[in-house]
Amino acid sequence: MIGFDTSLEGLSRSEAQFNQAVQQIAFAPLRPGGQDTVSLSDPAVQLLQPKNNFDANTKAIKIQDQMTQDLLNAIG
Repeated sequence: MIGFDTSLEGLSRSEAQFNQAVQQIAFAPLRPGGQDTVSLSDPAVQLLQPKNNFDANTKAIKIQDQMTQDLLNAIG
């Protein structure tokens, strides 16, 4: 179950990174000069890493589940 715990911790870290990027988007400062536009390119890129990490950890959990099922089927 060590791998499972590691994947769950990875999901938790991904959630924290995602929430941080979302906060940056939500509270993005206005550009100087009084324009009502905001640069979201950096925070948008920062959303990709936690998404990719989340996807990888989810796949790891699915593989661990399948391996456990295969082991139980082999034993039973």
